[in-house]
Amino acid sequence: MPDLLLQPFLGHAVWLWLTFLVLVVALLAFDLGVLHRDDHEIEVAESLWLSAGYIAVALAFGGWLWWQLGPQSGLEYFTGYLIEKSLSMDNVFVIAMIFSFFAIPRQYQHRVLFWGILGVIVLRAVMIALGAALVSQFSWVLYVFGAFLVLTGIKMLWVADHQPDLADNALLKFLRRRLRVTPELRGNAFFVREPDPVTGRAVLWATPLFLALALVEFVDLIFAVDSVPAIFAITTDPFIVYTSNIFAILGLRALYFALAAMIHRFIYLKYALALVLVFIGGKIFLVNIVGKLPPVFSLGVTAGLIAGGVIVSLWKTRGSGSGTRPPEQARRPG
Repeated sequence: MPDLLLQPFLGHAVWLWLTFLVLVVALLAFDLGVLHRDDHEIEVAESLWLSAGYIAVALAFGGWLWWQLGPQSGLEYFTGYLIEKSLSMDNVFVIAMIFSFFAIPRQYQHRVLFWGILGVIVLRAVMIALGAALVSQFSWVLYVFGAFLVLTGIKMLWVADHQPDLADNALLKFLRRRLRVTPELRGNAFFVREPDPVTGRAVLWATPLFLALALVEFVDLIFAVDSVPAIFAITTDPFIVYTSNIFAILGLRALYFALAAMIHRFIYLKYALALVLVFIGGKIFLVNIVGKLPPVFSLGVTAGLIAGGVIVSLWKTRGSGSGTRPPEQARRPG
């Protein structure tokens, strides 16, 4: 067994991967089994404390990596963590729209976000493994990633105010065609057994809560297309990429309830995120001109852009009031 734990897996010993996975499982078990055993409405204060806990664990893990793998890996982890956390903040805007679209009560929203995390852990692992395989076999793929990030950032600058129309979402239309969906929520259940209106037999129905979960997972997959290449532009180490991704998403989901109450205060954040993508993508092409930029420089520029977007947003919206809930949309039945 000791020999097996020392075997390399994607560039690092198996025991390093197991340490990370055990820590994540323990965090999720504590979250669901202790903190949120019962469905309840999560207030801003609880959201902030929970997020602070996840951030503390993520920073401690980064410090441990710094000590275990060296300063280079430590800086790459913290840069990747900041980039993923910043880019994932855009998810909050869309997730808030999804919950509003299906009129999901706040006491059930944590359930959707929690189970969505499990899907994120699997999907990100698949995407990062594929990305690492491509980069290791074809180094020019990094330039494709860079060009994609620059173009995506420029597109975001032009359409930062665009709001997706969930009613026309292809996945939602597909699920409604393929599944029986109850017109209303059934408590915190994703699926229920109820009589078929034609035959009277008890059959399986999906609920709007499941549709919300499916869309949240779909949104994360779409956003991962931007964020995963962005971190590969910082480091090609799959362990650093994956761990920084997962810790950032865990913390952001915990912070969701606080951010959702203040969405209207961050109107310029998307522009800052677009500039981050342009910078990270352009950095790949600068390697051939000025050499590889040090991780601390990438970390500083990314932090400066995000901080600038937050400060400008808060300053420009200082008279708009703090608000307590994201704007509600008209309810659409499942």
